[in-house]
Amino acid sequence: MTELISLNSESATNRLVLLHGWGADAHDLMPIGKLLTDGLKDPFEIISLSAPQPHPSGSGRQWYPLYPHEWEQVPNAVLDLEKRLNNLCTKQIPLEKTVLLGFSQGGAMALDLATRIKFQGVFALSSYPHPDWEPMKNMSPIFLCHGEMDDVVPKAASNKSLDMLLKNGIKAELYFFDGGHEINNDLIHYCRGKIEQQFLS
Repeated sequence: MTELISLNSESATNRLVLLHGWGADAHDLMPIGKLLTDGLKDPFEIISLSAPQPHPSGSGRQWYPLYPHEWEQVPNAVLDLEKRLNNLCTKQIPLEKTVLLGFSQGGAMALDLATRIKFQGVFALSSYPHPDWEPMKNMSPIFLCHGEMDDVVPKAASNKSLDMLLKNGIKAELYFFDGGHEINNDLIHYCRGKIEQQFLS
């Protein structure tokens, strides 16, 4: 299994970490990572991580079993991912200069990690909150995005995450795009714009 794919620029001052959805792997989001960061004035290292467990279909990976849901595995899955992310941290690019982006199951993992690590910002695309998820004060800014026609993860899941974040006084916003359970050009344009506005010097 490819644990991670890294595209790093020797002169990178920022990092983008990608967490794929259920049944995908580290290769899945790498083209998205390039579209989000190519040509930005601050160079980004891109790291795409593979989930540790094999997907039950025999191809792809999962962060924890989803059908049926095995929520009791979530705490250990999050802890394992937290360790992997802490190991990525370098003097040149600390975690505070890292943007985390997760899709679907990876987005749920990103929301959980944001309560444990202070990132520069977190994008949770087509995501959902884990049953025991509780936002913490002083979390990184969270950008939730969801397709209006998502028939895999209902958009109500992102509404719920937003409500919980705002109640805790966390900087958060929710962007709905015209699409389903996907990352389309509209969404890439939105996320790239946010990275440029919010996180570049």
